Amino acid sequence: MAMAALRREGRRFAPLVSSPNPINAIRSTLAPAEEQVGLGVRSISTQIVRNRMKSVRNIQKITKAMKMVAASKLRAIQVRAENSRGLWQPFTALLGDTPSVNVKKNVIVTISSDKGLCGGINSTSVKISRALYRINSGPDTECKYVILGEKGKAQLIRDSKKDIELIMTELQKNFLNYTQVSVLADDILKNVEFDALRIVFNKFQSVVSFLPTTATVLSPEIVERESEAGGKIGSLDSYEIEGGETKSEVLQNLAEFQFSCVMFNAVLENACSEQGARMSAMDSSSRNAGDMLDRLTLTYNRTRQASITTELIEIISGASALEG
Repeated sequence: MAMAALRREGRRFAPLVSSPNPINAIRSTLAPAEEQVGLGVRSISTQIVRNRMKSVRNIQKITKAMKMVAASKLRAIQVRAENSRGLWQPFTALLGDTPSVNVKKNVIVTISSDKGLCGGINSTSVKISRALYRINSGPDTECKYVILGEKGKAQLIRDSKKDIELIMTELQKNFLNYTQVSVLADDILKNVEFDALRIVFNKFQSVVSFLPTTATVLSPEIVERESEAGGKIGSLDSYEIEGGETKSEVLQNLAEFQFSCVMFNAVLENACSEQGARMSAMDSSSRNAGDMLDRLTLTYNRTRQASITTELIEIISGASALEG
């Protein structure tokens, strides 16, 4: 053991003895630890890269799992969303969809998601809602917001807090069905005065594509006014009303049922677009994590090889100094 310790000490001081200026060499060995950063930096950087690789690998596992969850939810909602399109299409054929109608009280219903990590669908809905607000605002007109979803609320409350009439969140906490959406529609009709409801949502087209859409629902008074003025909804008088109800009562019932059907389809279409966008976003994140892992692995191998090479050079130099 003593001979082994002596050999270690000989390797330690051999470069100092063979140095042309032994005093400076000895001073360098006695320098503070902060100045001796060569081997320490290599070891620390290798550990940092290893920890970073572990973090990226864990993130990749999470994004892959989120993609699978979004795919399963999308399959469950897509069929129902496609079937719900048959609810509001007859109303469009009967009452029309007139986004250019001029009214005094406009209400913009912005449908967004409660969770993020789904691309730009929420930003798109908010952007279109703000554009509609600028178009329909004026000295003689009034424009308000009704917001569905946390993400739309977080964006619109920054600059339009005084114009927000109603906020509803956690829509997808429970299973989406017509009864649930009709209750939300009934709350909006009871608490908000309007001449035209402009519903902004994202219509599902494919996993990687969605179409920002605006649907317009008019109040019974405006429908009757437009019917008397002619145009797309001027053919209402050609229908015969049975049951003793007046035209105003029929239009009231039609407007309420139309709004609940359009809302049901809009919520389902937006939920489909959300899951499709989340699938795409998580797939891109997984691929990016894989690319980052490849780069980090290359960096780690290079750093480790440089450290091994430096240690080998030091051992050979020490052995040569002892032999010399």
